[in-house]
Amino acid sequence: MTTKGPSERRAYLHKGVGETVGVVTLDGRPERLMVEWPGDDSLNAEGVRGVARVRKIEKAFASAFVQLPGGADLLLPLRLDMPSLIEGGLVEIEVKTPSRADKAGVARFMAEGQGEPRIVAQAPTIEERLRHAVKAGSPTTGDKALLAVEAAEADVLATIFSLPGGGDIAVEPTRALTAIDVDLGAREGGDSKRAARLANMAAINVAARVLRLKGLAGIVVFDLVGRGHDAQALTTAARNAFAPDNPGVGIGAISKFGTLEMIVPRRSPPILERMIGAQGEPNPRYVARRLARALEREGRANPGGRLRARCAPGAAQAFLAELDEGVAERLGRRFTVEADSAWPADRIEVHAE
Repeated sequence: MTTKGPSERRAYLHKGVGETVGVVTLDGRPERLMVEWPGDDSLNAEGVRGVARVRKIEKAFASAFVQLPGGADLLLPLRLDMPSLIEGGLVEIEVKTPSRADKAGVARFMAEGQGEPRIVAQAPTIEERLRHAVKAGSPTTGDKALLAVEAAEADVLATIFSLPGGGDIAVEPTRALTAIDVDLGAREGGDSKRAARLANMAAINVAARVLRLKGLAGIVVFDLVGRGHDAQALTTAARNAFAPDNPGVGIGAISKFGTLEMIVPRRSPPILERMIGAQGEPNPRYVARRLARALEREGRANPGGRLRARCAPGAAQAFLAELDEGVAERLGRRFTVEADSAWPADRIEVHAE
């Protein structure tokens, strides 16, 4: 499915065992990755709307903590044009930014609350979000969708991204900000100033896509290459590249040290939190889903064969707890999963016997 214009976006939807995954590509490269697993908190998602209880007001920070029924605390910034809130009172809100590993979610004021605390509207489904992002037809499904998912996941885990025409960027999130280092690479030589300008322009476009894919936002700092930057051209490039992230994008001046700072609104938790743990270790639940995909793929290739899978203990435990019955419903009980304590946490192997 495509959209008309200078850039082409396509949408893909994969419904696997224990996962629903959506991908949007921009000119053939993954731009967005949306994931749902059974057991996810349905209230911790952008677009959820409801009447919440005001749990606590923090006047010093011009904020209140509010809570939807069954949900966690959300931070509600207070504005002068809002009615006065009281602790224990009601307010109608919409989830603007879901919570993530180390930060509470953020709510948007909608109206004064009436009646009882309740959910008014659930978050859009992944298919609805895909249709909104691409604005045409139905997403592609089947094997092509799974290939798009796995390509997107590989990019989420990557740090270095090539630039068209040569050079690359490194995208590295820290606790405070996301740093993007631009490297000229093969562009060096000849007119160095022109090469630097082209690399910086390409870096802004590639970084915008990668940040959306990874779900990274907040403060973003580009370490540009070269000197004597064309501030107007780079600012225009950034405004255009990050237009899909509006409203809320802010672009600063280029510093004397050659850095460009931006603020990008955060609307979803970093997708990397699905795939790795707090210390950078592979998430066994994600590895288990890769194992389920591999079993299905091998099962289709060998319709009558018995399948043997091996993985690390954590992934085996997650598979048995969440995915075993679902895979059996699709393939029949013709597979075994063995744990090998000597294997790295992210290693999987499936073969037919």
